Amino acid sequence: MQSSLYVALSSQIALENRLNTLADNIANSGTIGYRPTEIRFESLLNGTTAFVSEGQTYLSSIGGGLTQTENALDFAVQGEGWFAIETPAGLTLTRDGRFTMAEGGDLVTLQGYPVLDPGGAPIQLDGASGPPKVSRDGLLRQNGAVVGSIGVYTVDIDQGFVRFENSGVVPTARPEPIVDSAESGVLQGYLEESGVNAMSEMSRLIMVTRAFENAASLIKEGENTLDEAVRTLGST
Repeated sequence: MQSSLYVALSSQIALENRLNTLADNIANSGTIGYRPTEIRFESLLNGTTAFVSEGQTYLSSIGGGLTQTENALDFAVQGEGWFAIETPAGLTLTRDGRFTMAEGGDLVTLQGYPVLDPGGAPIQLDGASGPPKVSRDGLLRQNGAVVGSIGVYTVDIDQGFVRFENSGVVPTARPEPIVDSAESGVLQGYLEESGVNAMSEMSRLIMVTRAFENAASLIKEGENTLDEAVRTLGST
């Protein structure tokens, strides 16, 4: 009897974790460059009783569509790479390419975080020369001269990560710059939309909410049955 309660409780914990990821995804359905958080579960066998694990979160590989903005300081990663920025959390990866030039010529995010080159150094432009032109390989040119390069990085995100602000990701593994790749590149004048399908996530949220309520009902019924058994045994 207690085993059934523990199974229902483990299911409820797992469902709560899934509810949290779904709610977070829906909240970021309009966030530029956002990759949805998914969660995988495992069955944990204890004797003859199977419990549900709390679940392990991972990033979806599904990106959003590209929107042309014609803004010279908007960028999108083509392929599976990431931009790298320097934040209080350290080197952070992002697919949000809404950059701007500071007064001194630093290329920064809208929040003021420095954008990094393939060597991990902040990108310094000539603030008096206007927006740069960027080729697919990330090279930055002003007045026809190469002045820097936007870094595009790869990382084994399955080793673990933590979110930073909205679309930022701080990976456990060390990111490495992508060099001479035919599959990854930089597009100027484009932005990547959120990878969240809001309607699909809402449908999942409703289904998981109902499953959570069913698990709660099962726990309540189990508790009532246990109380009744205790009273019956006590009276005898």
